[in-house]
Amino acid sequence: MSAQRRPTMADVAALARVSLSTVSLTYSGAGPISPDMRARVEKAATALGYAGPSPRAQALRSGRSRVVGLVIHEQLQYALRDPFTLRVLDALIGDLGEMGLGVLLLPSPSADTTESNLLATASMDAAVLMRVRDHDEPALEILARRELPFGIVEGTAPGAAAITIPDRRATADLIRHLVGFGHERIATVTLPRGTRGATAIYEGELLAGALWTPTRNRLAAFEDAGVEPCVVVESHASMVEAGVAAGHLAFGHASRPTAVVCQSDLLAGGVALAARELGLDVPEDVSITGFDGLDLPWLQPLDLTTVPQDGAAKGHLIAQSVKALLAGAEPPVIELPLEIRIGNSTAHAPR
Repeated sequence: MSAQRRPTMADVAALARVSLSTVSLTYSGAGPISPDMRARVEKAATALGYAGPSPRAQALRSGRSRVVGLVIHEQLQYALRDPFTLRVLDALIGDLGEMGLGVLLLPSPSADTTESNLLATASMDAAVLMRVRDHDEPALEILARRELPFGIVEGTAPGAAAITIPDRRATADLIRHLVGFGHERIATVTLPRGTRGATAIYEGELLAGALWTPTRNRLAAFEDAGVEPCVVVESHASMVEAGVAAGHLAFGHASRPTAVVCQSDLLAGGVALAARELGLDVPEDVSITGFDGLDLPWLQPLDLTTVPQDGAAKGHLIAQSVKALLAGAEPPVIELPLEIRIGNSTAHAPR
């Protein structure tokens, strides 16, 4: 073999004195290979400096890229600082890796069809959307056009696998819990309504526009509970600092809320810090609820009233859904149960 030529699978088969198909099966894992036979192939490959079959050649032969596109939507500087999002991603990416699938992080596609985007052009076998807007979602149109199987975490769409939660019902339970404590002036701090923006008081119609599914569900819960929020603050991200800014806006509002329903624990933690900065006691002066069930030791002795959810379970389930889709199965739709957890951040409304 020439010193300048890269070793091939055929070279490995010749040196190991096995068939070409045996070498192929050793690397693909598509069939049973005895430990002794595998050891012979691996020893020959090491001697020749053979690193394995070309990924491009494998993709051409199989028609599969072994890649799953992952659209997170929000900026990574926020997503990768959110412990809950990290739990989902850790389980999802870890499981896909064990299946021999790589993950390609993709930016949120624009609604402008004249703009190029990787979701429309990148080679992938399936896609996962971390959330979707309830209408006018460009990603759904692109995936339908490409006829790619895909799954959604917190959201549904025709033909998609989905992992959902009854967050609307659980949020309504939180609101009713506050009403039961005599609260009438209840504010809310929402997750972002769109992909970009600033933390600010929202003056428009509560459910107007294209909203991310979690944001819409948790806002719609107010109608279910028969309560109109006295002030709505939209955060720019599910982050503690956004919660602090939102808390200052809510507590400075003329409605003087006695309770704040936050759409994530990180936002709730920030609102609690804002209350402390303003000399308000939680829960004597103001009650605060969160969502997610994160461990926030820096808030102690405050323990949030919240809705715990299992991020790792979401990741594992969406990975299994992708596996099922690639095997040709019908897209599963799975709802994880939720129940509120009462902490010491809520109490009777101040007199």
